[in-house]
Amino acid sequence: MADLVLSGGGVKGIALAGAVAALTDAGYRPWRVSGTSAGAIVGALVAAGLTGDTLSETAMRMDYEKFADRVPLDRIPLVGTGLALLADDGLYRGDYAREWVARELAELGVHTFGDLRLDDDQLPPEQRYRLVVTCADVTLGRQIRLPWDFRAVYGLDPDRQSVADAVRASMSLPLLFRPVTLTNPDTGRRSTVVDGGVVSNFPIDSLDRTDGKPPRWPTFGITLLPDIPGGDNGLLPGWLSRIIPAPVRLLERVVTTAVIGRDQAYQHKPWVEARTIAVNSTAAGFTDFNITPEQVRALHDDGYAAAEHFLAGWNWRTYLDRFRVHPA
Repeated sequence: MADLVLSGGGVKGIALAGAVAALTDAGYRPWRVSGTSAGAIVGALVAAGLTGDTLSETAMRMDYEKFADRVPLDRIPLVGTGLALLADDGLYRGDYAREWVARELAELGVHTFGDLRLDDDQLPPEQRYRLVVTCADVTLGRQIRLPWDFRAVYGLDPDRQSVADAVRASMSLPLLFRPVTLTNPDTGRRSTVVDGGVVSNFPIDSLDRTDGKPPRWPTFGITLLPDIPGGDNGLLPGWLSRIIPAPVRLLERVVTTAVIGRDQAYQHKPWVEARTIAVNSTAAGFTDFNITPEQVRALHDDGYAAAEHFLAGWNWRTYLDRFRVHPA
């Protein structure tokens, strides 16, 4: 048994599927999965029951070019591409991504979070789900974890909320995908929700126990985060980065730093590195939606190999002896 935490990474997310496939092939059964953005997509498939070759095959069926369902910028007259991008809240609609996730989950019998409920009395009631995705509510200025926060923050019954909608919210990277709106039916307040990577692209501690008791089984993190600076850390497609005005380019760097910078520092902490599978995902950039089948396979295989290498040196008892009480 194991819990899994999957980082964001855009197109690089196929490597997550490779790493999870290696873990399940090695005998680890996922109990809960926490994910952000691309990690939310792969995490939803895992939470719905996909493992091993079936997970790999499903993830590699994604049509990445269709994920880039561009908003028509020419319908906003008299402004340049960069300003049109800002005016429309995102370069891509994100409709195909949401529909793809919904379709794949439906084939596995999963529609709402009620379908992912766990019978686990060692967890707080609001956390008894196989999947949790990280988002950022920019209206409230806070991190959101769905379905955990549906009732407390939005007055919504988590069991009735769409898993695909929550995954879509978690991948609403500013500038790239349109944000999602959540409305509290009791207060009428409308919240704008964006990619969880803005607050935590690698929420490695999201599934840790908070009652002071030792963990029941390992929590493995899988990260695709590049180092800053680096050649593949731009969030906008190359064609757009070359023509956008300087203010938009600066905003892209701010968002990139928010997504990568915090977690880049945190993941090098000894107690984080000890349970983290770091994948060398340089076969493609975040937004290489024209990725080739060869690159898809390379990313997947890099993830699988990274997990195999990690497990060769992993020892659960050694980890518990060193890190079951985390440093302050």
